[in-house]
Amino acid sequence: MTLIFLNGGGMRGGPLHGQLQGAPMLGRVKSAPKYRYFSVRDEFPAMHASGTAQVVGELYDLPLTVLRDHLIPAEPAELEIGVVELEDGGAALATVLRNEFLRSSDLKDISHLGDWTSYLQR
Repeated sequence: MTLIFLNGGGMRGGPLHGQLQGAPMLGRVKSAPKYRYFSVRDEFPAMHASGTAQVVGELYDLPLTVLRDHLIPAEPAELEIGVVELEDGGAALATVLRNEFLRSSDLKDISHLGDWTSYLQR
């Protein structure tokens, strides 16, 4: 089991939530204020440790086999697994933007919102 911070399609109601195979949600949390947050082609969010924004997400206790067999295969090529800092100073796995995509024209900075659900409801 591992902690994973989800901030996009894997959250409740999102198109990837079923990939969690019923893993328990531990609660809604925020990241530490050290990220940039992007919309990638208006399809999914991506966070990168190069800013000062907090990102809203959900924390799950996920079996590593579910991460390996279900969640990672469903993620887009722009994202990779990384470790993020949470608001309380704790750490969790998360999907983060690969460095090589940081200058992509497909990115729209939504750090001022820090919340994928709020961005979709705009």
